[in-house]
Amino acid sequence: MNNSKFTYQKSGVNITTADKFVDFISNQTKQKKNKYKFKNIGGFGSITDIPKTYKKPKLVASTDGVGTKIEIANELKKFDTIGIDLVAMCVNDLIVQGAKPLIFLDYISINRLDLKKLKSVMKGIVKGCKISGTDLVGGETAEMPGTYDKDKFDIAGFSVGIVDEKKILNKKKVKKNNIILAVPSSGVHSNGFSLIRYILKKKKINLKKNNFLKTELLKPTKIYVKEILKLIKKNFINGCANITGGGISDNVKRIIPNDLCGEINLSKIKTKKIFKWIKNQNLTDKEMLKTFNCGVGFCLIINPKNLNKIGKFFDKDFKPYVIGKIISGKNKIKLNEKIKW
Repeated sequence: MNNSKFTYQKSGVNITTADKFVDFISNQTKQKKNKYKFKNIGGFGSITDIPKTYKKPKLVASTDGVGTKIEIANELKKFDTIGIDLVAMCVNDLIVQGAKPLIFLDYISINRLDLKKLKSVMKGIVKGCKISGTDLVGGETAEMPGTYDKDKFDIAGFSVGIVDEKKILNKKKVKKNNIILAVPSSGVHSNGFSLIRYILKKKKINLKKNNFLKTELLKPTKIYVKEILKLIKKNFINGCANITGGGISDNVKRIIPNDLCGEINLSKIKTKKIFKWIKNQNLTDKEMLKTFNCGVGFCLIINPKNLNKIGKFFDKDFKPYVIGKIISGKNKIKLNEKIKW
């Protein structure tokens, strides 16, 4: 008779390793003395102060992941950028409504804890929080043997932002004759990777041996927080859109009021080499536009009088430029001409 004792570790869950990872996160997120009143990492819940500078504060919440971009990271065994992607996908949605990101939590689920891999992911999350001025206040790491294949894992993020009621960006502020600006993306960001991976598989492309694709496909999503919040403070923005799944058309029309239409001249878009490469893999313009950002990571809707005041808030690689205007119409979005691939 086998008298060996059953243990949690024998089932595939290592609490000792999990505790080491929590200690690592805690060390990564240590703040300057007296900067924060509460210590959150490792606790049951996360507590944060509501800033007192808001007269009528409203909280805005967002959650997201990085999709199958995580499989590219797995294939290349490079995990230090997808954490930045994770933060970006959440906080870029908050600023669309005028909110300043306040706190961030992450969720990591994995077949078996791999400290080296997870530490690399977490460094990216910490970096993303630093770029966006967000506090990483907690999260969850779940070791789930039998749920994921060997070496497989997934990550998700949750962020809360704050905005004064009078500063909320909504459709009501978008007016006829406003202009639409494109803010460049850093690359593919975190959408469309299932299609990219399908292309790589069908064309039998060895990603590990393709230096161009290795670099481009793991470029982290641009975090637009600092630039956009400065523009909001100056009252330079009437509306904005984070260009993610669904592309320019589906995301811009979400902020267009009834009886108005965003007219966009696609020939004005300054696309990037990675999108030219994807397009050349036998994709139609329609498929490109509904799947990828095509070089436009964020859109601003502004009063034309503010156009010359906008550029100085962005680095040279992310200077906004005009791609359209708001006109009368019931279709919400109208795409003219074609992107010059």
